Amino acid sequence: MTEQQTEIAGPAEAVGAVAEALAEARSLGLRGAVNARDLGGYRTADGMVLRHGVALRSDGLNRLTDADLDALSALGLRQVVDLRSLDEVREAGPDRVRGLPVAEIDSAELSATPVTVERTTPDGVTLHHLPVFAADFDIYVALRNALADRSPEKQRALLGDGRAAAMMIGLYRWFVTDPIARERFATVVRLLAAPDGPPLLFHCSAGKDRTGWTAAIILTALGVDHDTVFTDYLLTNERSAAIIENIVDSFGTRGLMREPELLLPVFRADRRYLEAAFEEVALGWDTFERFWQDGLGLDDEVLAGLRANLLA
Repeated sequence: MTEQQTEIAGPAEAVGAVAEALAEARSLGLRGAVNARDLGGYRTADGMVLRHGVALRSDGLNRLTDADLDALSALGLRQVVDLRSLDEVREAGPDRVRGLPVAEIDSAELSATPVTVERTTPDGVTLHHLPVFAADFDIYVALRNALADRSPEKQRALLGDGRAAAMMIGLYRWFVTDPIARERFATVVRLLAAPDGPPLLFHCSAGKDRTGWTAAIILTALGVDHDTVFTDYLLTNERSAAIIENIVDSFGTRGLMREPELLLPVFRADRRYLEAAFEEVALGWDTFERFWQDGLGLDDEVLAGLRANLLA
């Protein structure tokens, strides 16, 4: 691992490099998962390039069309990692991928328990359900309750005056400070680093927060510069802009919220959120390499496997 500064980069100085990274972050073109994209094409500090079709990130796979299923099948996926909570899976539905077994996660006691369901055929896909959610401030549950109540005053009390953004910043800090969350993110890295791991797709509901931090860990560990890491993270806003606009408008027209714009800090990627996660890394560990070793429990062998699988 090239030594990574955990200080947060300011505005991009290398505009050309960021523009190149933006162009190379390819959408998978899925209509039912608009934020599905490939980490391939990003360059590292030592001149290597991430391979295409190996490490894929996405929003939920429960709304995929038949054409989407064909596209994913063509990628030859070996593993799918679902970072959603049990409540999210129950309400939205399980992943819809050809060859992917369905996990039996209906029991409430499994809501925080990882579940792996092995592929049932040689060309099938293994499912890893690795729920990452903060029981003390589960944003998904909080928003669901706010919408169900339909009280403008309660909704503003929960989300207004910067509270929604503060909730998101707290979530990103929790990604780093909570040992169980760290272990779940580390598990995704281990799966990607295993000899038979990729092609692997990891996702949550929006493909923004849990997925975004996972991608940031992977890219940083491989030596991708901070500007590019943030560029990849903020691409969610381009990929999901139309859906976010439709959702916010529908909440207003359906009478669920008087001020649906209160939800924008939750739906959008914000540089401050990812900065908060890296700030927590810097508070707890001297370098990103130390966070890799002591915070995530990953070693040089995992890094070597990650580099072998992901870099060309």
